[in-house]
Amino acid sequence: MNTLWRPSSGCGPDCLPGPGDAPAISAVRQLGRAAGLLGLLGLGVGLAALLPALPTRERQAALRGWARSTARACGVRLEVRGRLPRRRALLVANHVSWWDVLALLAVAPARLVAKQEVRRWPLIGLLARAGGTVFVDRSRPRGLPATVGRVASALRAGRSVAVFPEGTTWCGAAAGCRPPTGFRPAMFQAAIDAGAPVVPLRIGYRCGVTGETTTAPAFVGDETLLRSVRRMLAVRSLTVCVDIAAPLHPGRSADRRALARVAESAVHLVPSTPVAQPTPVAAVPGQPARPAATVLPVPTRSPAAASPAGVAGERELPLAA
Repeated sequence: MNTLWRPSSGCGPDCLPGPGDAPAISAVRQLGRAAGLLGLLGLGVGLAALLPALPTRERQAALRGWARSTARACGVRLEVRGRLPRRRALLVANHVSWWDVLALLAVAPARLVAKQEVRRWPLIGLLARAGGTVFVDRSRPRGLPATVGRVASALRAGRSVAVFPEGTTWCGAAAGCRPPTGFRPAMFQAAIDAGAPVVPLRIGYRCGVTGETTTAPAFVGDETLLRSVRRMLAVRSLTVCVDIAAPLHPGRSADRRALARVAESAVHLVPSTPVAQPTPVAAVPGQPARPAATVLPVPTRSPAAASPAGVAGERELPLAA
């Protein structure tokens, strides 16, 4: 399978903390967290049966409450900087761990885009189906336009949709480990077609004891899900940080590839303080809810082009909140 459809990162066992590298809790407390996680997953089964019958607002509140309760049971603290738009949006984030999904649900209980394999995961797959997850079959590239169409339909219906455009997890620490394909542009076409804003989110993990970034939650290489869960439950104090950048508002003629590059820059390259206007950065985490517009050149599509990637020149695309 072409790496375009099955991206890979440069991560390996060396990206993960070794024994004793991260402050750990006792075996008894680890068992307590594991029991709490299993209990919340069991509760999730009942929630999955209830979700389809709930109105949208109540469904979102239930998912948010369940995700935050699961975080507390696992000893994970949630830290959010920035604000989400009140209306529908395409949420795009970097991908470090299976825990990223819970972090997104705790902050913005949107419909998720996930690989087809997640549908078969015990309990998680059941919750994913009940939450309206849009599944991508990466073994059938020809089915991608239909998937993009489903995401666009959800956005037009007023539902937010969350996607991990990198297509794979990586440690989030070493720049050389980032997937070389970057943010894949396909799902950005859904936002353009639906006239929906794109909101970049940066997800990071910090050890609460040392205050430093940790790769303990990373799910990389050939590691099994069980081993990853055990390592994460053993960390003494873990904080998941979600930085919400300013929304990007693409026009109907925006190029999806350029939009993907701007969103990727907002996730990976934005400093923690404001920058000068000419700098090609679209958003700054932690800014007020409606920051001033940032204007970046984005190639436009030719009306006669058969592909959305056709470029007919350049126009100024306002990327304002």
